[in-house]
Amino acid sequence: MAESLYIPATDSKTEKYESILPQIEALIGGEKDLIANLANISAVLKASFGFLWVGFYLVKDDQLVLGPFQGPIACTRINLGKGVCGTAWKENKTQLVPDVDAFPGHIACSSDSKSEIVLPFSTAGKVVGVLDIDSDKLGDFDETDQVYLEKLIAILEKTI
Repeated sequence: MAESLYIPATDSKTEKYESILPQIEALIGGEKDLIANLANISAVLKASFGFLWVGFYLVKDDQLVLGPFQGPIACTRINLGKGVCGTAWKENKTQLVPDVDAFPGHIACSSDSKSEIVLPFSTAGKVVGVLDIDSDKLGDFDETDQVYLEKLIAILEKTI
């Protein structure tokens, strides 16, 4: 795939996700380098939706360590079960948080973050990282985001 991206001029999340997911699959399908793929996925999501922060944390030495991202500077390390990312890792389950201030133990890497969605990804049944997306709007993420981002994680897991 050429390094270009088509983002439909629509307010519909569904239409945007349905347009970008096949493009992401084509973009990362022939690339075996995980960091390159994570960097491109972050860029596509940031460009498509304008989220405050989009990025990945990778499991290293029993912590989540900051990986490729788009947005303001971020926390570098997160422990298992801590904050939204650590909880997604520990529970191996998507965390959809409409108000981060209401999430027990939320780690405020940026005071601008108001809502968040975090999705773990695995290889051989073991969580190896999380996709973390923050918005500066309360309740910015919903079931549509969760459904399509979980499809994105399935695409990513095929390349790991």
